[in-house]
Amino acid sequence: MECVYILTPQEHIVRCLISDFARPKPRYTCAHLLWTSELDDRFRDMILKSPARGFIAGETVLSIDFFPRESHLYTFREPTSFYNLYHPECRGLVRDHLEELARKIVCVCASLGEYPTIRYFRPPNLLHEARVLSELLARNVQSELDLYAQRHPDFPPPSNRPRGVLFVVDRSMDLFTPALHEFTYQAMAHDLLPIKDGEKVTYVVKVTTSAGVEEKKEMVIGDDDQVWVSNRHKHMKDTIEKLMADFQKFLGDNKNFVDRFVHHGSSTSLYAIRDMMASLPQYQGQKDMYSLHLTMAQECMGIFEKKNLPDVALLEQALATGFDENGRPTKNPAESLVRLLDDPALAPPDRLRLVMLYLLWKDGLLEGDIQKLIRHSQLQRNDERVLRNLDLLGARVTKSLKEPGPNRNTSQKRKGGPKSPAEEEGSDFSRFVTALRTMLEDHTKGTLDPAVFPYTKPELVPGGLMGGQENISQASLRSAKPTWAKSRISVIEPRQRIIIFMAGGATYAEARACYEVSKASVRDVFLGSSHMLTPALWLEQLQKSREPRRALGLPADMPPKEVPRHLLEPDPIPKPVAPPQQVKPAPPKPSPSPAPPVKEMGGLKVHHHQPGRYYEEDKKKKKKKFGVF
Repeated sequence: MECVYILTPQEHIVRCLISDFARPKPRYTCAHLLWTSELDDRFRDMILKSPARGFIAGETVLSIDFFPRESHLYTFREPTSFYNLYHPECRGLVRDHLEELARKIVCVCASLGEYPTIRYFRPPNLLHEARVLSELLARNVQSELDLYAQRHPDFPPPSNRPRGVLFVVDRSMDLFTPALHEFTYQAMAHDLLPIKDGEKVTYVVKVTTSAGVEEKKEMVIGDDDQVWVSNRHKHMKDTIEKLMADFQKFLGDNKNFVDRFVHHGSSTSLYAIRDMMASLPQYQGQKDMYSLHLTMAQECMGIFEKKNLPDVALLEQALATGFDENGRPTKNPAESLVRLLDDPALAPPDRLRLVMLYLLWKDGLLEGDIQKLIRHSQLQRNDERVLRNLDLLGARVTKSLKEPGPNRNTSQKRKGGPKSPAEEEGSDFSRFVTALRTMLEDHTKGTLDPAVFPYTKPELVPGGLMGGQENISQASLRSAKPTWAKSRISVIEPRQRIIIFMAGGATYAEARACYEVSKASVRDVFLGSSHMLTPALWLEQLQKSREPRRALGLPADMPPKEVPRHLLEPDPIPKPVAPPQQVKPAPPKPSPSPAPPVKEMGGLKVHHHQPGRYYEEDKKKKKKKFGVF
């Protein structure tokens, strides 16, 4: 029997494969190997030097060693990657980890059929040790991508799509975004609600069954949920308005229900809508879906009001952008900061986030000022570690009274001037523009600074470093149309793909920026990272960034995985099977003697005769002769 193996290229898995054929009687006649990513030369040599070599019928690289989370969002589900990159005790792990990340990024490019040009983030003012991470990772990706193209002559597939571009950046590019309160639906829900983020994104909500019984139900939040997809990037205010509008439309389509609803004097509040939807057994699927999002929106707004987040958001935006809601430069925000730190409604994590943003805005604080803020905020020693560890990502934490040097965070603040159209439509709580969005917009305009985002192979860039037009087909340079022949990219033509990898974790605000730039620029933007960051996870990882390495539970520090014992044991010798015993047939039972015919013989008469011979003697019997000679 032949066998198809779907394998991840890891040492213990390769040994499991070999064990199937390193036995007196191999388990299969041949093997067809499907690898999730490109096989390392070390593992290939293990197979070639093993008994399994003669049984390999063929192999294929599927390039699927990543997890698609949304239509334009992928992750590797590796939250510990943050420590591998930034923890001081993990320097010995950086090289191998970057090679592993590079192979997975190549899987993304191969799945999309893209052989992109590669650019990376090179910070001009940052001096921290990890400032070279983006460049090292980008060059690893370039090497792996070139090697993949050599091993697969049909890569990339022919296409008239403009050649894509891959941006390799890391978390130090933007330290403001993970700490800000975001008020779009997806980001706000992940910040404020206990959403479970595992193999699936789920949230527990109370629903009413068709029988009228209320029970807790874990519901999946994903791309299959059209209400979620259509509202996740809207501001919470717009999300609630959309949910209410959809409900009003439902009322218009169900006049009989409207009469009953009005008759009972109900109101169209979020609570009333949720309860009313629960009483409709004929709409079970829609009922559960709307019940989920109405509940999530209701709980988010409840926390928003309870924690006094409007005032918090105004100060956060002023610190992150450098301008207040009126467009004037931020001046003396310490008074507002102290007032909010005294607010009992503000939880310690929210106070810590405010202090962090204030520290970043000031580009470092005096040691005495840090201690005063810690005491005034009633924060613990673990919270202080969060602030201290920001220097691992390039932030200046402490400084002297007259310390020279450029502001390290200047590049992260939005420049002054008139508000963008997105800000005009939004509120004062969402004025900050992420560094990732600024990078994408500058790239689409062709104005991205090559000194801050250089190429791994500048000699291959069409039009030179300042050309900014990576719109040449990857199938053939000669078949590309001249850029002067078209003033803009046509909607009908294939869209250029922009792939981003954010090392150290990406936020939902940055994911939203990629979708919005995709829509505005007629390009397809894909964001990826080792994991998705929420503010709570961001604070936790910063806090542990100088803890002893043994306390982190890193995969590299775990005992190496071994081949399961049962795979190495010889096949059991089959016991001889005894021939089936033949069951002797039972002797036939004697048939009962027939009953004597007493009745029939009752009238039989028997005549008595004298005993004698039962034959007649011959009367002509020859007489006996007597005489003499």
